[in-house]
Amino acid sequence: MSEPRLKSVLCSSPAGLHRMAYKEWGDPANTNVLVCVHGVTRVADDFDALAQAMSDRYRVVCPDVAGRGRSDRLRDPALYVIPQYVADMVTLIARVTAGSEDEGVHWFGTSMGGLVGIGLASLPGNPIRRMVLNDIGPVLDPAAMARIGDYIGQALRFKTFEEGAAFVRTTSTPFGPHSEEEWDKLARDVLVQQPDGQWVRHYDLGLAAPFKALTPEKVARDEAQLWAAYDAIRCPTLLVRGELSDLLSRATAEEMTRRGPKPRLVEIAGVGHAPTFLQPAQIAIAREFLTG
Repeated sequence: MSEPRLKSVLCSSPAGLHRMAYKEWGDPANTNVLVCVHGVTRVADDFDALAQAMSDRYRVVCPDVAGRGRSDRLRDPALYVIPQYVADMVTLIARVTAGSEDEGVHWFGTSMGGLVGIGLASLPGNPIRRMVLNDIGPVLDPAAMARIGDYIGQALRFKTFEEGAAFVRTTSTPFGPHSEEEWDKLARDVLVQQPDGQWVRHYDLGLAAPFKALTPEKVARDEAQLWAAYDAIRCPTLLVRGELSDLLSRATAEEMTRRGPKPRLVEIAGVGHAPTFLQPAQIAIAREFLTG
């Protein structure tokens, strides 16, 4: 079984330099690279099962996006936005494809990671050759954005890991059915113990700042920009939707199949936002598309 290598790359922002950590799976000499990017409060470890399964065909690179997990926190929390994440991914891809004749990569993006993929794949000369968008689209609901900001910004502390794990499980119910072992991993990936013995979520609470600064007018402008970016994508794309998703509606998903890259749509029954791709049946969906 492939074991990951923990690495980091130095990235730039208007506030200075920061290190972005990433896990790398598979043959380090393999020039076939798959980049997997997580959701807004999740981490690279989310992709352990997918990365292991795909490491026979790819070098799989899974970053902790800035402000999460092992990566540095940004000095200016206003920079926790998609353009900064896109810039960081350009730096990461340049690192992991250095020396290769083809600087192209395949992309798997869950939720926020899908928005980063849309932003990057829309740019002229971009390196994304094939992309999976996991339960995300260009439509932004102002009420949902405010709710996410409130959730992210809560300074929660748990006396025990079990207390924190129960919170993660409750708030992650839309992920769908999982085994006890899988729920334990989903919690361990995003909880970290403090020197005083308590447990907190493994990200910078400053991630909430851009959400709290949103107005309905700005949300509308951002949504228009996302649709424009989506319409500019030309690489083969697969759109995955949780059947019960409240973030990617069926109507939006169907509209996406008619625009931009005109992806094939796959729905996963009994799952909301967002499918975790921990389980073999879900992994098989990604594998068939990416390697087919």
